Amino acid sequence: MKLRFAKTLSAVALSATLLTGCVDDLNREPFYDITSAKIYDDPANYKGVLAKIYGGYALTGNQGPAGRPDIAGIDEGFSNYLRIYWNLQELTTDAAVVAWNDPGLPNIHAMTWSSDNPWIKGMYYRIFYQIPLCNEFIRESSDDKLSDRGFSDAVKAEIRTMRAEVRLLRALSYWHALDLFGSVPFLTEADKPGSNLPRQAGKAEIFNYIESECKAIEGLLPAPKANEYGRADRAAVWTLLAKLYLNAKTYVNVERNSDCVEYCKRVINSNAYSLQPNFKHLFLTDNNTSPEVILPITFHGLRTQTWGGMTFLVHAPVGGRMKPAEFGINGGWFGYRTTQQYVAQFPDTNDRRYPFFTDGQKLNVDTLSLFNNGYAVAKFRNVNQAGQPGTDQTGNHCDTDYPMFRLADVYLMYAEAVKRGGAGGDEATALGYLNQLRTRAYGNASGNITSYDLDYILAERGRELIWEGHRRTDLIRFGKFTTGYNWAWKGGVKDGQDVADYRTIFPIPIDDMIANPNLKQNPGY
Repeated sequence: MKLRFAKTLSAVALSATLLTGCVDDLNREPFYDITSAKIYDDPANYKGVLAKIYGGYALTGNQGPAGRPDIAGIDEGFSNYLRIYWNLQELTTDAAVVAWNDPGLPNIHAMTWSSDNPWIKGMYYRIFYQIPLCNEFIRESSDDKLSDRGFSDAVKAEIRTMRAEVRLLRALSYWHALDLFGSVPFLTEADKPGSNLPRQAGKAEIFNYIESECKAIEGLLPAPKANEYGRADRAAVWTLLAKLYLNAKTYVNVERNSDCVEYCKRVINSNAYSLQPNFKHLFLTDNNTSPEVILPITFHGLRTQTWGGMTFLVHAPVGGRMKPAEFGINGGWFGYRTTQQYVAQFPDTNDRRYPFFTDGQKLNVDTLSLFNNGYAVAKFRNVNQAGQPGTDQTGNHCDTDYPMFRLADVYLMYAEAVKRGGAGGDEATALGYLNQLRTRAYGNASGNITSYDLDYILAERGRELIWEGHRRTDLIRFGKFTTGYNWAWKGGVKDGQDVADYRTIFPIPIDDMIANPNLKQNPGY
């Protein structure tokens, strides 16, 4: 039941008060670890701390929607993990433009950011707030410490499962760090809090660490679909490994497509997940019932309030002639639209995934600050399948969960890895998976295909996964992020222009470079 873990999230403030303090300023020495109290002496507190860690992707502090933030020095709503990650993954690409002029935000789409960009700093510090939270939980839940505290065997077994989940969440944040920043500070539960500034690990070391952690914990997590909703299972580990392997050429210049095929097969062959029959139902408030979502970021309009997360993703794209009530909200923020180049990825409006609101909107983005320049994207809504709005009757905060991992992406990864030469799969099977997506998209077999190539996969990923936080990573993997493909206002010009290749990764924030002499800046910055 969706509310069960959301209720745990609502109780996070107590444990968070004991466990963490906010970072006072983004312009000060780096923070890499969090001090703990005696909270771990009581086995009843472990789930609250676990919820705090899961909640790190959804929430911004210990009060909500604002007040007592985890990170100060940045608007709390802007500091939300999901909100910043989404901006760096989608606003950097053809998928999104924004009308707002918040400091540093226009530079994200223009690809003119610097090491002082507040959004990049926010993402970096979110990651390195999340990882130490995980380290502390893992450190305090070791077998030795659980025995010293006199916990029963049943309690220890339950906490060991939590520890495996937290190791996955740490690996997930390290994957985000690798994908976004490349070489980053590295610390684990073995590092004593506050002892020394961490060393910088190279891409290969981070890659190998994520891989080894995932393989170490896959057998420790519940079987696919066997964990409480909102918590990770074995399929989430396999999906993360598949993503790591699919992008291995980008990260460490080694093809790992056969491994990607293998871990996609593990997810698929578990038979625990299946496609949501109606595509649009994946993005409504009752998507917690979907058989397709492997790992969500959970939200509840009353219990997990934030100005980031799904509140942002539902409100920010609504404006113009769009009717807020149809989205279950009290008003739009007149912010995000898409480019004409992205609309071209949808050549057939019979495709039921076609998400664009066009009434009163121009196709071309001639002026970024005008909301009616560019088609609006009507994807995420704060209503259920019956059209009823979410639990927050003010219309501010949303109940819709964010599908971080879902089965359709696994199908697409399998097909791509096979086409790139991955062993252990075959194109006939891949074609069948692609046509399952096409059949859902068209309601029948009229959109089915008989063959595919890599260009088709990129376009199909664009259609199936629009605005789900994949586009930047996909364009980089296909060699179309910096050069070879341009879109409106890329490089800061209306028709778009190539940018330097070093922008495939972001800079380490200048504040951290100054504070930690162990760090070396990414090339180009």
